[in-house]
Amino acid sequence: MERLNTALVTGYAKAPQGTSMYEIYKHAGIVLEVDLKTHKIVGAEFTFVAELSKAFFRRLLIGYDLSQGIEPLIDRIRKHYFAPSQQAVIVALQSAVQRYWDYLCKTE
Repeated sequence: MERLNTALVTGYAKAPQGTSMYEIYKHAGIVLEVDLKTHKIVGAEFTFVAELSKAFFRRLLIGYDLSQGIEPLIDRIRKHYFAPSQQAVIVALQSAVQRYWDYLCKTE
């Protein structure tokens, strides 16, 4: 079996009521593919309804080095994403990133 150099992690948070995200999914979800050597995000998917939102967040996250800490990435979201689901997206991201670091600690 081929050994992968990436890991897939997920994070979820409750979506704000009254948004299309809530009506369709009930939660904000994020899936990140992260390079295990460089800690860079190489792929990202989201539970957004609009394709433009999904593409925007891919551009925002892909290439980011998680070893730089999550705060610069959260700041980037706060500066460029103005929507009712902003905080839910941040919480989902924090959950996914924490899961990634927890996984690495277990495998060392």
